[in-house]
Amino acid sequence: MKYDYLIVGSGLFGATVANRLKKEGKKVLVLEKRNHIGGNVYTENVEGINVHKYGAHIFHTDYKDVWDYVNSFVEFNRYTNSPIARYKNEIYNMPFNMNTFSKIWSDVITPDDAIRHINEEKKEIKGEPKNLEEQAISLVGRTIYEKLVKGYTEKQWNRDCKDLPAFIIKRLPVRLTYDNNYFNDRYQGIPIGGYTLLVEKMLDGIEVKLNTDYLKNKEKYNSIAKKVIYTGPIDEYFNYSLGELEWRSLKFVNKTYDTDNYQGNAVVNYTSHDQEYTRTIEHKHFEFVTDNKKTIVTYEYPQDYKEGLEKYYTVNDEKNNALADRYRDLANKEKNVIFGGRLAEYKYYDMDDVIKRALEIEL
Repeated sequence: MKYDYLIVGSGLFGATVANRLKKEGKKVLVLEKRNHIGGNVYTENVEGINVHKYGAHIFHTDYKDVWDYVNSFVEFNRYTNSPIARYKNEIYNMPFNMNTFSKIWSDVITPDDAIRHINEEKKEIKGEPKNLEEQAISLVGRTIYEKLVKGYTEKQWNRDCKDLPAFIIKRLPVRLTYDNNYFNDRYQGIPIGGYTLLVEKMLDGIEVKLNTDYLKNKEKYNSIAKKVIYTGPIDEYFNYSLGELEWRSLKFVNKTYDTDNYQGNAVVNYTSHDQEYTRTIEHKHFEFVTDNKKTIVTYEYPQDYKEGLEKYYTVNDEKNNALADRYRDLANKEKNVIFGGRLAEYKYYDMDDVIKRALEIEL
């Protein structure tokens, strides 16, 4: 055997495991299907701006060990995620907090005022919510639902909220303080120099082959390593023998503008049907770029997944979860193959949880 471990995929899971194994003195080969490392956290420098190629990624965690780990490779800045929502020509703060409520209802000043409005509007739902619309109204009332939930959610799923199951919105964060920080985590920021730099440092000294599809030559690659760490789609590994798992995808359209500041915020969510896109991302604000007279804005469009697109969001309904469990049973029977990460576990992970899992998984 030429290698101790073959790692399929160079996203955060694969890169963390690779770095961990290298420190243990193991000989590792990383295979990457794309023409770049980093998976979906890949950033590309365009016009002096680090563009998040696959959508906005803001690192946040309560795990001090994970925070210390990523900061051992690169320094993180103080970026705080404070998106705004645009409903037609109105602007609201996210997540739902006292700034949001005081703008929606002119007589709201105190938390009790906001609670009074929300509780009054929640009364229209009698009994157990039967769909996503009723679930959302039962949590935040009709006004907030109509302005800040309905359009955004319908664009995301390409379905009417009345036709979506209630469990998709188990809760909606309601913050009764004047605080626009989207996350409650203790640590938050963006790697200075972009995520690609972070992954480059993690993979330093490790052999990486780009533009290499492991599944097309699985037997050949398995023969050169004692163990395989697989981070690709679990159903694809088994050649869809039990059927295909469902995903939601995204389309990104980038535009360069000759201005130093286009929208005044890194992330703006569009919550009405006036625009097809769900959000716009102005990348320079992630790293506080102020000396550049150009800016790059990404328009994000949700779309149904079809072959050739990227797989972004799991569809965690009963049918897909049951099918994923059957694939996991098959995975558990595979000898010398470890399945890990978002695609291989059919699980939506935050970045810190991916790294935590990669640091703790038994290899």
